[in-house]
Amino acid sequence: MLMPHPATLRRLVDEYEALIVPEGEGGAVAKPDQRAQDLAYTLCVSTGTRDVSRALERARHHLAAVRRPVAPVAPMEPMAPPAPRPPGTGGPAARDGGEAVTR
Repeated sequence: MLMPHPATLRRLVDEYEALIVPEGEGGAVAKPDQRAQDLAYTLCVSTGTRDVSRALERARHHLAAVRRPVAPVAPMEPMAPPAPRPPGTGGPAARDGGEAVTR
């Protein structure tokens, strides 16, 4: 599945969470306005989910994975050229009576 760039995903999560803040001491969540609904939809589409809480969970998981350092990869050794094949053992020269076939 394609995921948006981490910076874009981070902005979506941050903006959505800033719009959906608890009201007062009771912990009730404010009714989402149109912008919050649009962000919720975008988060769901971006993460391949249908529920904004699952979208936030998946987005956070993806962002945490991106932040983990990746082990450095050792440089590759240069490859030796392939050994030549004896005539008639394969390759283009062995087809069509020994004539090379080009396309």
